[in-house]
Amino acid sequence: MTASGAMWRNWARTEAVRPLRVERPATAAAVQRAVVAAAASGLRIKPVGSGHSFTGIAVAPGVQLDISDLTGVVDADVATGRITLAAGTRLHALPALLAPYGLALPNMGDIDRQTISGATSTGTHGTGLAFGGLATQIVAAKLVTGSGEFLSVSETERPELLPAVRLGLGALGVLVEVTLQLAPRFVLHAVERPEPLAEVLDGWLERVRDTDHFEFYWHPHTDVAMTKTNTRLPGDAPLRPLGRVARWVDDTLIANGGLFAICEVGRIAPAATPAVARRVERIQGSREFTDFSPSVFTTRRSVRFREMEYAVPLEAVPDAFREVRALIDRNGWCISFPIEVRAAASDENWLSTANGRATGYLAVHRYFREDPTEYFAAVEEIMRGHGGRPHWGKMHTQTAETLAGLYPRFDDFLRVRDELDPEGVFRNPYLDRVLGVRASVGAG
Repeated sequence: MTASGAMWRNWARTEAVRPLRVERPATAAAVQRAVVAAAASGLRIKPVGSGHSFTGIAVAPGVQLDISDLTGVVDADVATGRITLAAGTRLHALPALLAPYGLALPNMGDIDRQTISGATSTGTHGTGLAFGGLATQIVAAKLVTGSGEFLSVSETERPELLPAVRLGLGALGVLVEVTLQLAPRFVLHAVERPEPLAEVLDGWLERVRDTDHFEFYWHPHTDVAMTKTNTRLPGDAPLRPLGRVARWVDDTLIANGGLFAICEVGRIAPAATPAVARRVERIQGSREFTDFSPSVFTTRRSVRFREMEYAVPLEAVPDAFREVRALIDRNGWCISFPIEVRAAASDENWLSTANGRATGYLAVHRYFREDPTEYFAAVEEIMRGHGGRPHWGKMHTQTAETLAGLYPRFDDFLRVRDELDPEGVFRNPYLDRVLGVRASVGAG
């Protein structure tokens, strides 16, 4: 189906565009027809899913390909634990889709609104030093290239392209299917509690190495970190889930409600932010529960925000964090949103932020009604001093010139891009900035 373009905005309200037209394919063949038609008209085409990236990676000035109808399980092999999904399938739909097969994603981030293709293509990850980002779970993919051809990539078909296609930024083609290596359905034992920030930082390496999944949040202007420790258990382990009322009180009333209060106070009366943050921190208590993995990994976020996240070598996390804290104190900034710290295993995907090194992630946020520019720029300078790599779907200012030196296979990725999209059908301003523009396709 084709429609005239209306104004599109991403979730964070950091990007907006009015595409020339919008197409909503429900099949892989319809995606192919849309790409061929766009190329024949001299237009660029970009797929868009949930719009949860904070960057302009999905901005489509030409043809916007809304893949909302390209969903569901395409094929399943329970014996191997491999499931093929249509590219527009949302992460929050996966528990119900995978339950009949007794399977689950090995790891997840804390937000599940994204499509599977958008999450993998931008490098979405969870936490856990034995686990890579979502893209590492891809064992095969099917995409439409810039010439309008279907291309299958797997361990047996063009396997040399897998490290590029798994995390392709939307620059190599339009994904229509991805095949994931899944895990048997499992349970997590969750322990969430406040701990002294200094102790958490001092024990960072030990905690991430000794725990299946560890992360922490820190509200600026406090001395306490909210830690989350998740231990993996078999799928038949006894469950002790949070009750509906308890979850609503903790997640909706205290977590989201408290955060909204801090943000609104910070917007109206910034000087009051530290006092309100300390008050909210005091009412956040401990909790312990056991449930199936998706119910533990993910949380609902009702407060709109903007985010920048950098990946640094694992051992650099404590020093980088302390520098950010000192930066906030030194400038007297009143920051209402917490800093999130996670970890992930090294992987081989060419543009993965964890390529070739065990990685720690530091994410900073600002309420969407506040200007993040000064804060993010100063934090970015600190992260770059530690060899930091920016998350592709979150705000940053780096360019192809600065990024090339951070990724050993950057030039190899560009060669694959030139092979699969020789005419630049999938280009947009963001990709031009982070990957560069080939002279052969011009700068227009």
